Amino acid sequence: MAKKQPNVIVFGIDSLRRDHMSSYGYGKLTTPYLDAFALGGTLFEAHFSPSIPTTPAYASMLTGMDAFGTDVVALRHKGPLGGHVRTLAEMLGDAGYNTTCLGFTGNPSSRGFQTYLNYESWLPDDTGRTPKAQLLNDVAIPELERLAADEKPFFLFMRHMDPHSPYLPPKPYDRMFYGANEKDPSNRSMEPVYAFKPFADFLKSWIPEGVTDHEYVSAQYDGAVAYMDACIQSIFAKIEALGIEEETLVVITSDHGETLYEHDCFFDHHGLYDCTLVVPLIIKFPGRVPAGKRVADVSLIQDITPTIVQLLGLEPPYAFDGRSLVPAMYGEKTEKVSEFYITECTWMRKHGWRTPEWKLIRALEPDFHGKPEIELYNLIRDPEENDNVADREPDVVAYLEQRMLAHIAKRESETGRTNPIYTNLDWSGTGKTFRTSQEAYESLYIGSISNARSLQAKEKEAQAK
Repeated sequence: MAKKQPNVIVFGIDSLRRDHMSSYGYGKLTTPYLDAFALGGTLFEAHFSPSIPTTPAYASMLTGMDAFGTDVVALRHKGPLGGHVRTLAEMLGDAGYNTTCLGFTGNPSSRGFQTYLNYESWLPDDTGRTPKAQLLNDVAIPELERLAADEKPFFLFMRHMDPHSPYLPPKPYDRMFYGANEKDPSNRSMEPVYAFKPFADFLKSWIPEGVTDHEYVSAQYDGAVAYMDACIQSIFAKIEALGIEEETLVVITSDHGETLYEHDCFFDHHGLYDCTLVVPLIIKFPGRVPAGKRVADVSLIQDITPTIVQLLGLEPPYAFDGRSLVPAMYGEKTEKVSEFYITECTWMRKHGWRTPEWKLIRALEPDFHGKPEIELYNLIRDPEENDNVADREPDVVAYLEQRMLAHIAKRESETGRTNPIYTNLDWSGTGKTFRTSQEAYESLYIGSISNARSLQAKEKEAQAK
């Protein structure tokens, strides 16, 4: 009898910053269970999601292609994922796998799963809190039992939403990282948050009334991460109890990071700063992935599918833009990624170029924060990207722009398509290209948790086409 293929479980944890995980050196113990999990696998220390937000990031993650290869850059991507790419669900389905997607129904990037399941990941319960990860577990664990009982191998993809706003972890996680008075009248740090019209009503709909301290809101983010970490342990325990740990490849990663109080972006994931581009990647597969290994070299989100395909011993359906990380896990010499193209199409349409030393960001139309058209940061001297030196370093700007444009021309030639950041002109859903920052400010508005949820979802009929 032929040996059963390994199972695959991917935790796609939305909005998880790797620098807020204790396994990546964060000073607060937010992820003790994921830390322990990482000791049994390989952790990638410099993993990036170059094209944000959710839709383009998952498109790259689940196809092995970059934004040029997927032709997807916008959150509100119009139409389905193109037929020129295959999703990991389609690849594994063709290889005889049962495939289930949990919490990602309706997104173009979730195409090809046989089973779609959902859970409440936005609206608070009658306590005013949102136990997102436990609600996911209530659906995921029975499905994991069902999949494990079948003779076929399975692919289970789970989209955790705890680090995604609204940050509403249940007790005691809401106070785990905060002990001050969040309603101190002398603290005025939340004033600019509440004054930012596009987000103000949304943020006020879930931040408790009277909160004046921005550190309280950031502590809710950390609490949500810690709560999720504890709930994920229940899934790890179930994998062990089912006796499938040795035959299951598990991937922990995220689509993008999160901006907390930095850069005036206020508890969301926009802005091409490293807090949104840096994400975790931990891979565990007993006997096939080294345990306790840490890889310092840069890896990119499009490397995940090629890595999974190689670990499973499958034939790729096409030449991936990403590359398998298996050689890096074993310390083999590989060509290092030293610079890469970055894009954003959430609330702002921008692109840029990142090297180990420099970050260039160029706006393609005015943004609602009134930021300059060109931003340049020295990542060595200014890792938090607070000092825009574009006016002081024109030669660096010109050099990086030349590198970026050469890369764009190369990828356009290879794909036979125009760079999608140039063609997604209705990325905002308003039917207009913004001429001024004030026009963008007046046009873009979330409003409520329900509206925020609707921006992330498409009708089910659109998903599988």
